[in-house]
Amino acid sequence: MISFSIIIPTYNRPGQLDSCLGSLERLDFPKSRYEVVVVDDGSSSSMETVIEPYRQTMNITLLEQENSGPGIARNNGVANSRGRFIAFTDDDCKPELTWLTRFSERLEKDPDRMYGGHVFNALDKNIYSTASQLLIDYLYGYYNAEPANSQFFTSNNMAMARELFDAIGGFDTNFPGACGEDRELCDRWRYLGYGLSYAPQAIVNHYHELTLWSYCRQHFAYGGGAIRFRKARIRRKQERFRIEPPAFYLGLVGSAWKMKLPHPLSMTALMLISQVANLAGFAFTKIKT
Repeated sequence: MISFSIIIPTYNRPGQLDSCLGSLERLDFPKSRYEVVVVDDGSSSSMETVIEPYRQTMNITLLEQENSGPGIARNNGVANSRGRFIAFTDDDCKPELTWLTRFSERLEKDPDRMYGGHVFNALDKNIYSTASQLLIDYLYGYYNAEPANSQFFTSNNMAMARELFDAIGGFDTNFPGACGEDRELCDRWRYLGYGLSYAPQAIVNHYHELTLWSYCRQHFAYGGGAIRFRKARIRRKQERFRIEPPAFYLGLVGSAWKMKLPHPLSMTALMLISQVANLAGFAFTKIKT
């Protein structure tokens, strides 16, 4: 019986996907109780050669679609899966051995909640990857200060009952890329009366290589996602979108010092750059749409 379906969107990253699948192959969870569904989001070459070696050791399926973004890819993966529970990760992540076991423990006790695990930056020598993870860590500390009453998880490490994922309509397909679709899903989940809980023992290691240009592009996209998130809230007649107080942004800019990270001046500069890029993406998308 399949208990868990692990959904992985992928796009033009065969090496990272291979590493991800290798980590899933080593999970301490019984292999007869989980399946892996890889959704190729229009890569330039087929991922079949990456998938094939794992067919002998795991229950794995490869789906292919035109390039449509990770949200649609995840929805497609869930629609073609069989598990009672769904776990999401990304092709540049390597879940730790107990990852699925930790989610299973939580979901078996309370299947009416979404659970989000902890994400570690595995590229600590890359200052841009470190800064990107610092931002996520800060947001987790801010929005998930009460672990049993959390508000936000990233889509590379979350799990929930398939029935509830289907009931709320899955990921919003109005988000064209990796730009806030997970934030919107969590917000809608809470709006419909379901809870979120932080499960820090469910760990994935994130290997997201960034340059200054890709770091800026990432946060520009997040800004575009923020305006789409605002419009989604308006569509469901939630209260008006509220800008966080100045203390939030001051805490973000100073987070490198508080966490005693290396190169705090450079990290602080990158936090400022992220917010400028975010604001630019927000303004550009608002004008464009």
